[in-house]
Amino acid sequence: MQGFVQRRDLVGAERLKALSRRSDAKGLARLAGHAGAIALGAWAVSAAAGTWWLAAAVPALGVALIFLFCPLHETTHRTPFRSRWLNDALGWVAGAVIVLPPHEFRQFHMAHHRWTQDPARDPEIAGVPPIATRGRYLLYVTGWGYWKSVTMGLVRRARGRVTEPYTPAAERAAVVAEARAYVALYLGVAALGVGFGTWAPVLYWLLPVVVAQPALRLYLLAEHTGCPFVPDMMANTRTLKTNPLVRWLAWNMPYHAEHHTFPGVPFHALPALHAELAGRHAVLSPGYRAFHRGLWASLGRLPAAQRAAG
Repeated sequence: MQGFVQRRDLVGAERLKALSRRSDAKGLARLAGHAGAIALGAWAVSAAAGTWWLAAAVPALGVALIFLFCPLHETTHRTPFRSRWLNDALGWVAGAVIVLPPHEFRQFHMAHHRWTQDPARDPEIAGVPPIATRGRYLLYVTGWGYWKSVTMGLVRRARGRVTEPYTPAAERAAVVAEARAYVALYLGVAALGVGFGTWAPVLYWLLPVVVAQPALRLYLLAEHTGCPFVPDMMANTRTLKTNPLVRWLAWNMPYHAEHHTFPGVPFHALPALHAELAGRHAVLSPGYRAFHRGLWASLGRLPAAQRAAG
């Protein structure tokens, strides 16, 4: 992450080295738990087929699937596992589930880390209309913008056109090849569904991730929205206090200021890092409900310099 400045004044070098140790065992244990949640959700959908319980089972499966974004995000830093091949394999599979190819996302995400809350260079907000009204907030939460962006971008890159300014020329061929592999995968799944006359790909994948996308949007919106446009990662990023279930599902990423300040620290060490940084947070929220309640109340009243697209 060339250009990233780390706050070495906050944690001693030896302590940071200890916190930054990767572990295949810890990564695989967390992955097994997440996979188990997905399997349980899939079983619930199967058991609820033909009943009204399906209306609850599909979103439950969808939340477990859509929050594969969190291990995908972790693999862009190659921190969940010590073994690089495990990081890359998990990134490819998780990215396929949520239509977010990992190599392309890594270019995007490294630029976001390098230029967090820089309105001109952070790809999360550069050129993106701010959420300035309740209508835009609701539209964002539906996930419509996400699905439009990822599907159009995937097709465009599969056709050989890489226009994202954050993608280096040396990475464009790999990004194109990855997009083509994903398109081939999706076409293959569709062909199998049609060939076998089954709606399983829709019922166990497409419908759940679309229905559950608002849960991920609400989660992601809290990371930086309303934080100041300054280079200090402890000020431009929000950490949220939340319950153990959300922290588990999100691979400890609610400790987001910690992650942005020390992105080499793996998910399992973030609680300890949070304790190390106690009292040093500039933006600390008591929870997601409190954040969204405050954001909803303030929409239309915040100065433009304090609004972000999330």
